[in-house]
Amino acid sequence: MTHAERRAAKTAEIIARTGIDDPMIERLVWTFYGKVRGDAFLGPVFEDQIADWELHLRRMCTFWSSVALLNGRYHGQPMEKHLPLPVDARHFDHWLALFEETAREVCPPIAAEHFIERAQRIAESLELGIARQKGVLLMKGQRLRESMSP
Repeated sequence: MTHAERRAAKTAEIIARTGIDDPMIERLVWTFYGKVRGDAFLGPVFEDQIADWELHLRRMCTFWSSVALLNGRYHGQPMEKHLPLPVDARHFDHWLALFEETAREVCPPIAAEHFIERAQRIAESLELGIARQKGVLLMKGQRLRESMSP
């Protein structure tokens, strides 16, 4: 079995188990980012970075398709895009809370859990990367705080 065949089989298994498909991903992404844009805490961070929301949301649909379905559609560098952002653990916690709320609203339970588990890993990875970029080495259980300095 080739790599492409293994990937396709894994994607098919996830779809069969969770019911996740492109329309569900689009609902999740568009609903979630609608909440983010209206959020007093997260909205300004995103608005300062995103000039073309239509393009960003299409890119996020591709990203979440790759993350949720392991289909390899996304080819960007999310860590690189997030490194300069003025965020810390509070931002990630709030982002995760909004994401979890949205996933539970727009997805069946098994699909919501699938998305949420991946979002938690992504947030943890980004927080660690941003901390490292700022010269902060986080130990197990430590979180990035705005006041932390090298």
